[in-house]
Amino acid sequence: MGPLLYYKKSSLGGKQGGPLNKKLKKDKLVGATGKNTKSETSMISAAPRVKPELTLPAAPVEVEQSILEDLRNRAQLNNLALPSVSFYTFLNTHNGLNCSSISNDGSLIVGGFSDSSVKVWDMAKIGQPAKTSSSQGENGSSQDERLSSTSEGKRPYTLFQGHSGPVYSAAFSPFGDFLLSSSSDSTIRLWSTKLNANLVCYKGHNYPVWDVQFSPVGHYFASASHDRTARIWSMDKIQPLRIMAGHLADVDCVQWHVNCNYIATGSSDKTVRLWDVQTGECIRMFIGHRSMVLSLAMSPDGRYMASGDEDGTIMMWDLSTGRCVSPLAGHNSCVWSLAFSCEGALLASGSADCTVKLWDVASSTKALKMDDTKAGSTNRLRLLKALPTKSTPVYNLRFSRRNLLFASGALSL
Repeated sequence: MGPLLYYKKSSLGGKQGGPLNKKLKKDKLVGATGKNTKSETSMISAAPRVKPELTLPAAPVEVEQSILEDLRNRAQLNNLALPSVSFYTFLNTHNGLNCSSISNDGSLIVGGFSDSSVKVWDMAKIGQPAKTSSSQGENGSSQDERLSSTSEGKRPYTLFQGHSGPVYSAAFSPFGDFLLSSSSDSTIRLWSTKLNANLVCYKGHNYPVWDVQFSPVGHYFASASHDRTARIWSMDKIQPLRIMAGHLADVDCVQWHVNCNYIATGSSDKTVRLWDVQTGECIRMFIGHRSMVLSLAMSPDGRYMASGDEDGTIMMWDLSTGRCVSPLAGHNSCVWSLAFSCEGALLASGSADCTVKLWDVASSTKALKMDDTKAGSTNRLRLLKALPTKSTPVYNLRFSRRNLLFASGALSL
């Protein structure tokens, strides 16, 4: 039986389970970590700059109307008004699920698996009679898979096949019409969720691609790889527009700034770097983590960045000064996902320790502004609530435009 998806909407989970080391994927790589990257770096610095500026595409009118409707119905969150949480649990994955992601409106959820498959669930179709879903590969052939069933009804998903290695990251475009996936086969694939087809295969990285993320406006995306580089791509070009080189080890995660002019990268070299998208240059380096950085999040106002590492430490950084304003030690295992609420008042963190935690950002940043005259002063974020899951490590978190918190993970028995 294939993996099933169980959907639950709640504020609290059940008993806490043990951690799961998702980063064991690196231990299976042979002969890559010791490679000297000086020659590649020199080649990058000698390469000519990309002349065209990165321009942002315009959103369709109906999309803008949908966004306005969401903004009108947004819940205002603070330390007294906490978000509702919708948690998606993958069942019967047999430890094959490497990553998951949720669309902005929560209507679609994707899982990337060790058998090189990508599977997308449509929440609106759960419980409907079974149909046959198909996905089209690059050669035009289609692959069909009968949908799994349970006593509650049918669990429909669409199967995307094309990668030749485990899938380690997947991300929806802002409006859910496209899907990116990255794999140990060193490629990134663009899929259409409307056509259920593979549109493009992007080749450029030399080793497995750990993370891929769409920009806040779509069209452009960034990738992070075992080859110690991050790259910026455009959907309509098969070659990267920018190559960011400088990290001393794997680039494990990447995140866009809200204004799309910068990207942040977290690495196994225990640093976070901020890069200028237009020039490809590193403009900030954040030092303080004691283990590999696995997750990043940008505040909606663009002033702060949060980063989580393998030890369970979360650090919040002031981007203008480059200093850490709030070191946290709230988890006891890897922090795999971070997300700011839409107004930036709360920070949610998801971990391998099977908990989602909510932190009070507004009070901390307000106190920080009052203490700006004191050199070296730091504030610790206040933990508002810890939400344990039913033995489910948390792979992904996302706030919708209406401030509903989505979370996902695979049940660990």
